[in-house]
Amino acid sequence: MLSRISRLLIGLALYGFGCALTVAAGLGVDPWTVFAEGLSRVTGVGIGWITNIVGLAVLLLWIPLHQRPGVGTVANILLVGTTMQLALGVLPQPTHLVWQAAMLVAGVVTVAVASGLYIGAHFGPGPRDGLMTGLHARFGWPIWACRLSVEGTVLVAGWLLGGTVGVGTVVFALGIGPLVHLALPLLAAPISPPAPRSVARV
Repeated sequence: MLSRISRLLIGLALYGFGCALTVAAGLGVDPWTVFAEGLSRVTGVGIGWITNIVGLAVLLLWIPLHQRPGVGTVANILLVGTTMQLALGVLPQPTHLVWQAAMLVAGVVTVAVASGLYIGAHFGPGPRDGLMTGLHARFGWPIWACRLSVEGTVLVAGWLLGGTVGVGTVVFALGIGPLVHLALPLLAAPISPPAPRSVARV
């Protein structure tokens, strides 16, 4: 249990830090961060705090989908945006393309490692992932269609609000899946199988 909790907390903190790296790189971010960045530009509220607020709003959408949050879901809402906000306060914002690209790649890799840790802790999905699995369970849509429709919507909305869409958005979209696929089996906490029941002899 301690190992799982450590994976959860470290993973969520790293996830926020990785997202902050992609924001600071300035080359484009993932769809949900584009949305948060756009809302941040409009409202003047820090992008990390907006990320927390959006996570809470998405969690409310679970109600009609009959999804139940886990400890990891709540921790995701509290930690990812907070870590992102704190990291953006200290990270440099490079203007040279080489450093921007290096920061972008570091951010995507960090998010992948973080995903392997927090998903592998088995404490429940984040609010955004849970929304997609909830849509799949409720309406029978394929997961890819749920993901494409939701992330496409927030991407366009965030771009219209002033969020940064660019090569980083493409790099994130193409790279995050394969990287998480590699990270998850390496970093997931082992789950002990249930103990076999003893059968009384007659």
